[in-house]
Amino acid sequence: MIQRYTRPEMGLIWSEHNKYQCWLAVELAASEALAHLGLVPAEAAAALRTHAGFNVERIGEIEREVKHDVIAFTTAVAETLKENGQAEHSRWLHYGLTSNDVVDTAQALQIKQASAIIAKGLDAVLAALKKRALQHKDTVQIGRTHGVHAEPITFGLKLANFYDELRRNAERFARAAEEIRVGKTSGAVGAFAHLSPESEELICGGLGLKAAAVSSQVLSRDLHANYVAALALICATLEKIALEVRHLQRTEVREAEEPFAPGQKGSSAMPHKKNPIVCEQICGLARIVRSNLQAAFENIALWHERDISHSSVERVILPDSTILTDYLLAKTAWLVEGMRVNEDRMLANFNATLGIVFSGQLLLDLAEAGMLRETAYRLVQAHAMQCWETGTSFKAAVSADPDVMKHLTAEKLEETFSAARQLKNIDKLFERVFAA
Repeated sequence: MIQRYTRPEMGLIWSEHNKYQCWLAVELAASEALAHLGLVPAEAAAALRTHAGFNVERIGEIEREVKHDVIAFTTAVAETLKENGQAEHSRWLHYGLTSNDVVDTAQALQIKQASAIIAKGLDAVLAALKKRALQHKDTVQIGRTHGVHAEPITFGLKLANFYDELRRNAERFARAAEEIRVGKTSGAVGAFAHLSPESEELICGGLGLKAAAVSSQVLSRDLHANYVAALALICATLEKIALEVRHLQRTEVREAEEPFAPGQKGSSAMPHKKNPIVCEQICGLARIVRSNLQAAFENIALWHERDISHSSVERVILPDSTILTDYLLAKTAWLVEGMRVNEDRMLANFNATLGIVFSGQLLLDLAEAGMLRETAYRLVQAHAMQCWETGTSFKAAVSADPDVMKHLTAEKLEETFSAARQLKNIDKLFERVFAA
């Protein structure tokens, strides 16, 4: 179900054909490395490179009989060698290897391929966020805490926050992807009973991987848990962005909304509806990636040198998590690039409480002018609550209060109610975020 939503290249990475292609790549890299070390005849390694192949359907047929996927694979590859007149060289296929030498190392290749696509997706969202943040650097908006009007911000500052968080996620992901870029050929219990650490380094190097410092029959699954954790964090940030747009698209707010295409319909019953359906998809699907992280953590503890309790889990969580992350990155890039921003509505909402949002500045200005802070807080709060209840102008109310005007001049009061004053450091914040 999920794969039909993704960009084709990500789905193909986790296809049966590409999985076996990666298995074959490991087998061929092993034979060539071992030939270099004099453990496999050079002509055998060359024959395997030229003539070894596989048929997915044939592997399935064999697996249904032998109940072992790697044996089915090697048997099918050996059949292709025989068909190509190279049967005598098939004995050097899988030489010195155990199943997970192939499976874990090949899976690292698949993860490497998936990571390259995800890195591009991260770059696309970061570019979109930066562009829109700079576009709205000075677009005044009311900041909200607990969902309630607080103090002035700009919409660009909100987007700069998202950008900075996603950039950290990109850095975490790059580290996790590099950490899991490892293979192993240490054998059935990790002791190199049949091959050597030197051969492992040659094999992995030929595949563009690093050799794991140590392993059992499998790579330690903290690597995989860390990788899925990086994906979960990416998707959590994408959900954060989408959730914000959902809130801003509410009828009572209407400050921003996701793109709505010509001819699109929002409701079968209510023709007026424009629902944030993509934002809701992002929020919903991010939960799946987070839930997959729990399964990845459960995979870390295995019996002794290996069991297969992790294997079936990873056949679900690795494809699904990378495919979903790719999909959510694409959708978030689409959302940010095409998001409609209603600057007039932002300004109207900012002014909706008739100046109450400057109560904090008034408190500071009165304290600076000599009024005790506790006294100033009671005075300002009393006016704010009264104006909140009656819908009257906060500025007018405090302007008419002799206790306020005894401490502040009319000119100073104008400064108190200046949004520009509170937003004077926006340029410095943008320099911090985007200077790099």
